[in-house]
Amino acid sequence: MFLQGKTALVTGSTSGIGLAIARALAAEGARVTLNGFGDRGEIEKLQEELDASYSDADLTSPAAIEAMFGEAGPVDILVNNAGTQFVSPVDQFPVEKWDLIMALNLSAVFHTTRLALPGMKERGWGRIINTASAHSLVASPNKSAYVAAKHGVAGFTKTVALETAQSGVTVNCISPGYVWTPLVENQIPDTMRTRGLTRDQVINDVLLAAQPTKRFVQVDEVAALALFLCRDEAASITGANLSMDGGWTAQ
Repeated sequence: MFLQGKTALVTGSTSGIGLAIARALAAEGARVTLNGFGDRGEIEKLQEELDASYSDADLTSPAAIEAMFGEAGPVDILVNNAGTQFVSPVDQFPVEKWDLIMALNLSAVFHTTRLALPGMKERGWGRIINTASAHSLVASPNKSAYVAAKHGVAGFTKTVALETAQSGVTVNCISPGYVWTPLVENQIPDTMRTRGLTRDQVINDVLLAAQPTKRFVQVDEVAALALFLCRDEAASITGANLSMDGGWTAQ
């Protein structure tokens, strides 16, 4: 277990991609702090499964993020995965939704990074992994806030990587396409009804329209890449935006 003795904080880790990453890190010996929302009983089961700590910090609040770091202690591996989405034409985009997406998807990445970095630099080792998106590289209509925030995450990642290049800390982002999660799966029946489509049509012609492989990215695939970035063999990978999108951004 190559992460024995390391501590990891994974935001948005009570389900989906974040949970898969937390499980992968814990399996290699990392002491994990989970963060996110959900049923308290289910979260307690996850804590027991992973021997993990848990913070319910609201990542739109800088003060809550600071409190979370005070409880978590020194963090060797920071995974910024928490995020939210809202779809609307820009001239109809609710201001409060724009502010929420920017706070959670982008500003929270700044706050967690600024708090984690001093200890990482002091210890001469650290891994910061940001979950971006194919939308950190390309755009889609009606997703102005999400696309802007994810482009911001990619640029922020590059900047911090340059600032920490000689410190033993690497900073990278992973940009998945459509990932098979309960959130995506639960959208299928509603889309079938509203558009009068079959399940296969929704999957192939709506959700996977931009992914040439016509298959969803799996959460364990994202987790495996995140885990590799924590290895010593990945020490020269920093400032990278690593696409995992079934060929979406190759088009």
